[in-house]
Amino acid sequence: MEQTYYRKGFGLKGAIEGALAADYHSRVVDAIRTGGYRLTVGDVTFRLAGEFGFCYGVDRAVEYAYETRTKFPAKRTFLVGEIIHNPHVNQKLAAMGVQFLHRPEERDGEFDFGAVTAHDVVILPAFGVTVHDFERLRTIGCVLVDTTCGSVLNVWKRVESYARDGFTALVHGKNYHEETKATSSQVTKYPGGKYLVVRDMKEARIACDYIEGAGSKEQFLKQFKGKMSPRFDPDRDLEHVGVANQTTMLSGESLAIAAEVRKSMARRWGDAAVSEHFRTFDTICSATQERQDAVLKLIAEPLDLMVVIGGYNSSNTTHLAAICQEKVPTYHIEDAACIDMEDGSIRHRPVGTHTNEERREHWLPGGGGPLTIGVTAGASTPNNKIGETIERIAALRGVTLHEVLR
Repeated sequence: MEQTYYRKGFGLKGAIEGALAADYHSRVVDAIRTGGYRLTVGDVTFRLAGEFGFCYGVDRAVEYAYETRTKFPAKRTFLVGEIIHNPHVNQKLAAMGVQFLHRPEERDGEFDFGAVTAHDVVILPAFGVTVHDFERLRTIGCVLVDTTCGSVLNVWKRVESYARDGFTALVHGKNYHEETKATSSQVTKYPGGKYLVVRDMKEARIACDYIEGAGSKEQFLKQFKGKMSPRFDPDRDLEHVGVANQTTMLSGESLAIAAEVRKSMARRWGDAAVSEHFRTFDTICSATQERQDAVLKLIAEPLDLMVVIGGYNSSNTTHLAAICQEKVPTYHIEDAACIDMEDGSIRHRPVGTHTNEERREHWLPGGGGPLTIGVTAGASTPNNKIGETIERIAALRGVTLHEVLR
């Protein structure tokens, strides 16, 4: 009987290494890394964060997707959503013949699997898919290639354990994000499993206040509509709570939310009984933490501005931009094409907003004299997009990187 579920890879890395290097490698980034994450050309110094770009989980997902096309060249290959939140990578997969499966316009709708047959291959993204979507695909009988990140799987195990023991999973995350949807769904493996998603400390405080007896049930249910399991009853389902988080959230905020929930449980049930009502586990992935720590270290030194490169729908990238904006003027761009070489302007999404891109002229400080620019990138941004950005900024200052690349 043909195997229909793969999670361990196909052993074809040697066959795809050339394509991966051609699509994502950067000599510029290699040169900067070799130079101690610093490069000076003309009057511009670029400082690269010590950890940036593709993490292990993204590397694995992208490699596995490339291997899949090599393993099954004659089969139609579909991808549930996006492999990662980076437009360049997804465009490369589309060019290789991968077809993308989408949700309807409304975010809570199901993915449309109507085109998938038992003869096809379906790649599951690094964020994972919901329990229901996984079961739907298994019912179709297609070949499944699962690239779900190991860090995400660790969160799923934690959430499952909460549900198994009768604890509501309180997930710090974005309820519309594919990873949080998939994580929340894990509670459905157990009868009566419950979840509640809180976006930030403000929403967490609403849950904490309710635990302590404040607020109305009607207002609570209205506040968290679409962010909780069906038939959620805060009177019943907030008595036992286990905290987890989307792996790419700000770690400090996740830890602070867990601490607040614990305090509220202690006030409600008494210190001696906290362990019976509250559990927590830091499920921020190490790569996310390392990238956040690296930009904190970078912005502790004098910089004129920061450029953060990555998809606008990439959670870990937007959080890196938010960290940087606290200390230095920061531009979050999707890739190098956001820098216009004709008029010198930049298209960027203002940090902390969900608006469309804005175009800004004269974004590079003028007046002559040396300029120091910090650069980092989200965990789904390939090195070539980082290198291209640095080359474009250098060109705007009238210098090239030819000497560096000889």
